Amino acid sequence: MNVSLITGATSGIGESLARGLAERKHNLLLVARNEQKLQQLCRHLSGKNGIVAQYIAADLSQPGAAEQVFEESLKRRLVVNLLVNNAAIGSSGEFAKNDLHGDLKMLQLNNDSLVTLCRLFLPEMIGRRNGSIVNVGSLASFFPSPYMAVYAASKMFVRSFTQSLTEEYKPYGVHVMLFCPGLTTTNFMSTTANDNDWGKILVKGAYTQTSDQVALEMIQALDRKKTIHISGKRNALLVKMGSLFSYAMITKIFAERKRKQMGFAVSNQ
Repeated sequence: MNVSLITGATSGIGESLARGLAERKHNLLLVARNEQKLQQLCRHLSGKNGIVAQYIAADLSQPGAAEQVFEESLKRRLVVNLLVNNAAIGSSGEFAKNDLHGDLKMLQLNNDSLVTLCRLFLPEMIGRRNGSIVNVGSLASFFPSPYMAVYAASKMFVRSFTQSLTEEYKPYGVHVMLFCPGLTTTNFMSTTANDNDWGKILVKGAYTQTSDQVALEMIQALDRKKTIHISGKRNALLVKMGSLFSYAMITKIFAERKRKQMGFAVSNQ
């Protein structure tokens, strides 16, 4: 059975994407941590859209979880035509004060599991000379972000890695797209690592899209076989304008702006 595999599928962009693809009659393989939510969502999507929606409960922030997802898909004899690496977490605040274990789990999820799933599912796509991979980056893929240092670095990795794969696998008929949303109305900023004063500054007054808007743009970008898409016209304009300046200048401006908003003084001593 052909399926579209979505990670981080029980909330936010992942859930909206699952609903959108189900309406287009995609059979689904949904991956997330919460088995109860996965059961409910699969039951709903299957009944409403006349498709087959399956799930694998897995915590991709844990080593070995991505391999388990792949092995289970083989046991079920599923053919993954579309892989969407959407699951990700973030953190805000001063790096030296943040939880190191939490940051390392973030790298496991945002980078290690994403790379692993690409590596495991790509050979099948190459053999069929058909398939698509979407790696979800962020506006942070384009700019260093002081006070979100590890998260921004993880998303810059996603950008570089994905754009390289895009060119490597064109000759094999495999479509690889980097999709970069900006701030989206999800629970992303509600986690312990982001729900702090530094995180609140990031979202204050920022341009925001809904998860449904972002998911629709992703589906439309897939239809057009785009290799990179920045969700939201304002976000795309911001990236274009940012390309005119050096990373050093952008990083300095970001840091000074955030410190000013926090009333945070830097000692010259």
